[in-house]
Amino acid sequence: MKARLVPLYFQSADDPEFSAQVGKLKELLREEADILEPRPLGSSVPEVDAVLLPQVLGDAYRRVEEIRAIPLPIIVATSEFGMVNMWDWEIVGYLRGKGLQVFAPYTLDLTKNIVRSLVLRREMQETSFLLFQDNPGEGMQASIFKRFFWWENECAERIQEKFGIQVFKKSFKVLGEKAKNIPDRQAAEVWRAWNLQVEGLSERAILSAVKIYIALKEEIEKNPTIKGAGMNCLNESFYSDTTPCLAWCMLFTERDFIWACEGDLLTLATKFLVYRALRQPIMMSNVYPFLMGQAALKHERIEKFPEVEEPENHLLIAHCGYFGLMPPAFAASWVARPKVLAIVDENAHVVDARFPEGPVTLVKLDTTLEKLFVVEGTLEGYVQYPDSDCRNGGIIRISDGHRLMENLPSHHILILPGHHRVALKNMARVLRIEVVEF
Repeated sequence: MKARLVPLYFQSADDPEFSAQVGKLKELLREEADILEPRPLGSSVPEVDAVLLPQVLGDAYRRVEEIRAIPLPIIVATSEFGMVNMWDWEIVGYLRGKGLQVFAPYTLDLTKNIVRSLVLRREMQETSFLLFQDNPGEGMQASIFKRFFWWENECAERIQEKFGIQVFKKSFKVLGEKAKNIPDRQAAEVWRAWNLQVEGLSERAILSAVKIYIALKEEIEKNPTIKGAGMNCLNESFYSDTTPCLAWCMLFTERDFIWACEGDLLTLATKFLVYRALRQPIMMSNVYPFLMGQAALKHERIEKFPEVEEPENHLLIAHCGYFGLMPPAFAASWVARPKVLAIVDENAHVVDARFPEGPVTLVKLDTTLEKLFVVEGTLEGYVQYPDSDCRNGGIIRISDGHRLMENLPSHHILILPGHHRVALKNMARVLRIEVVEF
């Protein structure tokens, strides 16, 4: 799906500067947008996602009411490089001072990010999520899982009200039985078409992983609006003889399909928005601030955090035994291994993958869906604890661990390699979400 944009001109569509810039934008944004025929400022605007101002003139000061009448976001992209020209900052500031929603991206990447965010608003109206669960919170480790907002009907209702995304639920028990009944021969044939690295997994474990992939794919293909999914794979792990880690990676590799571990609906919504808008690698994991001390260490069955300077500003990142689940395309290293957690079937598996060390961004929607939590930090390295629930965890340094503790919306967090605060702020402006950043 591409954005629909209409260029507006102040004087004439035949102005050489205007027409040249429209042509340049069509080329630069060819993968992100369909740019319609230009129209004069003050005319009716067709059904589009936003208007483009490829050229701004001093007339803008005197025609501000005509600009104010535009019922859509306005993108000022006046440079041949697909962004705003510095000569136009005063006009942009004037229009913003009049209360207009004006975007003035200062890199081509930001322009593309804004355009993708605009089309995302329309795409969400045609999107649904599918969750596989039966009695969430009542199964394994019930004392922990009963606490999570993502199981509440209110969570699904808020997602539909805020973004237009519908949430459907199906039985995890039925899916698990369906997967088990798939013939080994069929699973083996599917597996031969893939080239994924595995270590220590039995043939049965691999075939079980492929069977859940086949079953999931069949369910997803029944409804073309389904663009994200999850299952209660830990809390109701007794419904399956495997875990869905490989299946999610395979589905993403095939079709950019978004998932969230444990059926976490808030994480799924955040991940869908951020990936669709930024098109950057992204991974969900658990966050264990060093400030949590023994409360965090006990859960991971480790004795102590590694020795670092300013431990109060450090986080351990780990989920299901390793750094977190990501597809091979996102990873600096990637291999599927036997399961770590006691909560899942002995036949289950998990992915041991890493992002490259360096700058990272942490992001998550809060329960209101009105705030987006954004923190930039540095992935300083990895730490291994044999015979624990953290065989390979990441160590992230941030600027203010105490402030993180005061604002952290969940133990589940999404992590992106690189610093993306500015792109996330532009996405949030388009989607009318407040950003909480530091």
